[in-house]
Amino acid sequence: MTRDLTGPGHRVFGMTRKGPTDQDGAEAIHRLLSGLARGDDVFDLAASIEDLHPRHNTFPGEVFMRLSADALEVAGVGRDDPIPYTGLREEFLGECKFQGRENRKIQFAILASASARGGIQPDLLDEVAWWQADDFWWYALAAAVGVIRACADRMRLSAPAFVEQLSALWKITL
Repeated sequence: MTRDLTGPGHRVFGMTRKGPTDQDGAEAIHRLLSGLARGDDVFDLAASIEDLHPRHNTFPGEVFMRLSADALEVAGVGRDDPIPYTGLREEFLGECKFQGRENRKIQFAILASASARGGIQPDLLDEVAWWQADDFWWYALAAAVGVIRACADRMRLSAPAFVEQLSALWKITL
């Protein structure tokens, strides 16, 4: 099974005509996966992707949620063999320190990815309404990094080796 972000039926949901394109989504995924393959941390990744994020928009957060869901699928994570949420942030997002409301935001982003993997589309607009306008994309990025690293660990692969498998699913050459 492969994912083609530019193919029919794989539009970035929630976008308006004048908003980000499918090519923008593909570019965001390419930058994220390429950076992870190089060993970049969340902050370096965010700096390389930030110019793709339109102000007052959740993009590319939705794309990162789909990528996280696909990572869970590739790693065979599911109801019978879950990755525990407890400790995920500390072990796989060690460069990030979440405090106060930030804990709730990263929790939502991680759990929303698992929800998307299970076939339930989270209500992003209702959830992120109380967040600062441009927060979601960053938390979805951090969640994707944590989930991808956890999936690589689950499969006993290095993050770059797992990213190679994930990039093939998205038809992305690193």
